[in-house]
Amino acid sequence: MLRKFHAFVLIAVLLFNAVKGQGFLKAKDKIIVDEQGKEVILRGMGLGGWMLQEGYMFRLGNIGQQYRIKEKIRELVGPEKTEELYNDWLNNHTTRRDIDSLAAWGFNSVRLPMHFNLYTLPVADEPTPGQNTWLEKGFALTDSLLGWCKANKIYLILDLHAAPGGQGNDLPISDRHPDQPSLWESEANRSKTIALWRKLAERYANEPWIGGYDIINEPNWGFEDKEDTRGTKETQNKPLKQLMQDITAAIREVDKKHIIIIEGNGFGNNYRGIMPPWDDNMVLSFHKYGNFTTIPTIRQFLDLRETYNVPIWLGESGENSNTWFTNTISMAEEQHIGWAWWQLKKMGINNPLEIKNAPGYQAILDYWSGKAPAPSAEEAYRSLKEFVNNTRIENNIYHPDVTDAMFRQVRSAEAIPFKTHWIEDRSLIKAVDYDLGRNLSAYADADTASYHYTPGVNTQGNRGYAYRNDGVDIRKEGEDYYVFQVEDNEWLQYTLNAGKGGTFDLQFTMAADGENRSPKFDVLDNDKVIAAGVAVPGQGWQTIPVRNLKFTKGLHRLKIVFTSGGCRFKDILVSKP
Repeated sequence: MLRKFHAFVLIAVLLFNAVKGQGFLKAKDKIIVDEQGKEVILRGMGLGGWMLQEGYMFRLGNIGQQYRIKEKIRELVGPEKTEELYNDWLNNHTTRRDIDSLAAWGFNSVRLPMHFNLYTLPVADEPTPGQNTWLEKGFALTDSLLGWCKANKIYLILDLHAAPGGQGNDLPISDRHPDQPSLWESEANRSKTIALWRKLAERYANEPWIGGYDIINEPNWGFEDKEDTRGTKETQNKPLKQLMQDITAAIREVDKKHIIIIEGNGFGNNYRGIMPPWDDNMVLSFHKYGNFTTIPTIRQFLDLRETYNVPIWLGESGENSNTWFTNTISMAEEQHIGWAWWQLKKMGINNPLEIKNAPGYQAILDYWSGKAPAPSAEEAYRSLKEFVNNTRIENNIYHPDVTDAMFRQVRSAEAIPFKTHWIEDRSLIKAVDYDLGRNLSAYADADTASYHYTPGVNTQGNRGYAYRNDGVDIRKEGEDYYVFQVEDNEWLQYTLNAGKGGTFDLQFTMAADGENRSPKFDVLDNDKVIAAGVAVPGQGWQTIPVRNLKFTKGLHRLKIVFTSGGCRFKDILVSKP
């Protein structure tokens, strides 16, 4: 079930109502403004996985591109049921309730990753070569999404994520077929891309809640050197610049108002040869993943902004821990840079919404990975139908720690309760339900984020990849969760409410990690030590009593400090002596 929203959501609404834009957005010198001339910091979320699926989002291993996923499903259930399931996916994955929730959490924009094949036929399928057959499905889905955004007064940014033929060597990003001509190898694909943008601009020219046109997502191509498969070493980028200029010209034939957003080569970040801007209402996008959250890591984009007097936008980022989210957003906003996170929902904990697995879907994954026999067509269809239903927001798992990290924690170091805990007879506090907040505020952990694009830095954040997206390592066992890999001087804090004062016993469920480990912990109440040097005696789960602790009526910050690490921690039972 969708977890209950917490009180901080109401705080977010009050904090961020003031940043809602009014009317068309516009690039003005180095910032984005609305029609009143007020600066708008875009705080956005990408709807990855809706119109364009990538295998990693759904634990599909090496089945990366969407067309390959659909081929695998056809093998199981046949072409008719595959199309039915895909249509169900489009109708269930993103709904009005998703957009309502984004607005309630504090987002003021949405980035829509579009697959061209929902709007027009592939070049090879056109009945008349050189013409464009327009498909109503993609436009109708976009119209609905725009309506939901308008109702919530948040901007919709159109992002061509999968261009005709595919725009890069990273195949899943654009659903590219490597045996067919790419965007850069086919004039027909480029012409169709230009025509699609003209069609979109013509349709939405007078829609103020369209925030802008993100015209090509993450190009990654070696124009000068085919060995430069990521496009990070290109020095001229002539074909990319020419196509973006052609798209701009086509858009401006029908739409003079909307911002045009461009992305460099090398996944949006290589702007060599592309500048200066060729339009007076343009924004430069850059993408940021898995490196340090420091000014030097974005210096090249700050320099482009300064040199060319043009706004910059962190158009895609995320896929990391809450600590990394808070630090990156803080840095961006301090520099007057808006952002769009990736992504709203997938399988996993580092997004606001998690799509739940199901036994039948896992059986299909096991079959595709060679670990299990093939399910029957009937079983596969039923399991995939259930999985599609799991994509609906009412069936997702909401992760309040993620949205808290992206909004409240950016502005406040205060820890707040993750759940309501009471000091009363026979109340159980799960170890994983420690407070919401930053590292060293709600908890202390030695490894809080992943810097996988930084050589020599081997950190991960939550090494159990379960329940919460903080630095605390959490593992799932059956239907239960526990904290593991506890290191020296790490700690967890719990806000407790004592309805009545009195004397209580605390009983901790813990286990040492090995025979040579001697874990110990202190218990603090409002930063005062009330029990010191409590030992964890054995490797199996142990109940460790700490007796006769006095608590006054009111709130208490209970902190468990592991002075010597090397244990697992499941829960605390509060009881009367």
